[in-house]
Amino acid sequence: MKSLVSDSPGPRRIKDWDAADRPREKFMTQGRSSLSDSELLAILIGHGNRQASAIDLARKLLQRCNHNLHELGRLHPSELAQTKGIGTAKAVTVAAALELGRRRKEVMTKSTEPLKSSRQFYQAYQHLFEDLLHEELYVVLLNNSARPLACKCISVGGITSTIVDVRKVFREVVQYQAVQLVLMHNHPSGNLIPSEADRKITQRIAQASALFEVRFVDHLIISNEGYYSFADQNERCMLASAG
Repeated sequence: MKSLVSDSPGPRRIKDWDAADRPREKFMTQGRSSLSDSELLAILIGHGNRQASAIDLARKLLQRCNHNLHELGRLHPSELAQTKGIGTAKAVTVAAALELGRRRKEVMTKSTEPLKSSRQFYQAYQHLFEDLLHEELYVVLLNNSARPLACKCISVGGITSTIVDVRKVFREVVQYQAVQLVLMHNHPSGNLIPSEADRKITQRIAQASALFEVRFVDHLIISNEGYYSFADQNERCMLASAG
């Protein structure tokens, strides 16, 4: 006669754990820093299924990106949902939480402090390019004291390039009455060496800046590996016509 009791009881459910070890309770009693990445993800996932607990599903998600949260943030919800046990609702919840983290960084960097070095610009705005698999170009508009007035996305491109409308850049300059500007775009490949197109757009913006009597401070190329500054890398001659 076949036993009604399974020889493989399946994963131990989180609700059967000691209260002190359950992710939600641990978060409340021991603080957020006490939780592992998988435990934090398990809170977002909420519950597991017959085959896997929420912790097990969280570990599967982390395995997809080699336990790299940055890479996890680059996955579309449809890609997250390819993990067995992660449906659309769970996938969107995880993706939304990661997006909130990025937006929190953005709020934290909206400072009125002057930005006067390439490192400061990189630290203030590199979050805009996190997780992007395509190129985007932004312009940071500054007043005479180097305090940011606005940061505007000018164009969204493909994997290897983006088209820049110089008129759109200076439409923003006029709107915000900026007297200085910094150009920034990303290289999803990670390569920080400027392309010929990068040099050409730098020259075009420099020429237009001279006409508008706006100081072209720098052009930054940003990737996950760091950044390249035209102003720092002995290429000031390309910016010189702007002031």
